[in-house]
Amino acid sequence: MVPLLAAVVDFDSSQETYERYDSMTALELFQKFGVSRALYEEFLRPLLLVGLFAPPEELSAAAVLGTFYFYTLAHQNDFDVCWARGNVSEVVFAPLVDRIERAGGSIVGGRLVSDLRLDPATGAVNAVVSRDREGNQTVHQADAVVFAIGITGMQKLVSACPVLASREEFRRINNLHSIDCIATRLWFDRRVSTQFPANVLGKGFEESTGGTFFNLNDLQDEYRDEPGAVIAADFYHSNALMAMDDADIVAKVHRNLVTCEPGFAGAQVVDSAVLRFPKAVTHFSAGSYSSRPLQTTSLPNVFMAGDWVKGVPHGANGLSQERAYVTGLRAANFVVDRLGVGAHASILPVEPDEPYISTLKGVAKGVKSGLESLGIRSPFL
Repeated sequence: MVPLLAAVVDFDSSQETYERYDSMTALELFQKFGVSRALYEEFLRPLLLVGLFAPPEELSAAAVLGTFYFYTLAHQNDFDVCWARGNVSEVVFAPLVDRIERAGGSIVGGRLVSDLRLDPATGAVNAVVSRDREGNQTVHQADAVVFAIGITGMQKLVSACPVLASREEFRRINNLHSIDCIATRLWFDRRVSTQFPANVLGKGFEESTGGTFFNLNDLQDEYRDEPGAVIAADFYHSNALMAMDDADIVAKVHRNLVTCEPGFAGAQVVDSAVLRFPKAVTHFSAGSYSSRPLQTTSLPNVFMAGDWVKGVPHGANGLSQERAYVTGLRAANFVVDRLGVGAHASILPVEPDEPYISTLKGVAKGVKSGLESLGIRSPFL
């Protein structure tokens, strides 16, 4: 894998270089840099299926290098899984809703945004139109708008909203793709110890589907004293599994568990839940960078947030909650700047790169600068 370091320190050295890496697939990158078949099949492919939710032949090389850089090579001590100790809706979202309401805001659920209205004098959005499940419309006056939704939701909105469909930056979003996921939870009749609380399924499980399982008895207080094992198991890029019925998916999870931890062979599933999320997460496909939107738009008071926006001057990268969170804070700051009301959110920078990465990036920059002065493009591509 060492030859890939050359690409890691080179891929974001300039906008042109990044776009060249984005135009190739991760598989092409691995072939170009001589990655061995064993490393590819036993580590890189299964890792990317759960790290970026797609196989290497469907991923942008630039997105893959950004993920390697952010999660592993430049910040190795941070390459770990963190789970909330309790139910996420209770420990994260309920307090957030309460804080918004105490500040004078309101959460309006069960409505779909269907249109925007413009102020003809300024060209800014002055109202958002939503409708309920019965089709009844409500007009919400707006000083600023932040779209914090995924690709699929944004594509539906662009198709329904003439204001957005008239602008190329929003029409280009229809070039982007999303990925199917399945989340399951299984309750067993007995406790089964696992070697690790968080696990990635490697070679030999699914050809083009990533898989993980998590022992919630070890991870969450709610299940620490449960008499039976409680396992969360997820599938990513689950296109081929979406049509299976719940019982077959639960049986597949159980077989996978037995393969990894033989103690599950004698355990019986006493309850289960299967949730399907079609087109739910970002697909960083080759060439997708040019169609991804910036956080600021041609509508002066409309801003974007999500892990799929581009041009974010922050180290959080790839398909990640960190990047989505950072872009949300930045969008809020844009609104503060626009309206002149409120205080900027504090955005913490990522930790400095490890010394060997900093050194290699400096060397690569010097080599490239010298070669470019002679009219030679990146030596790594």
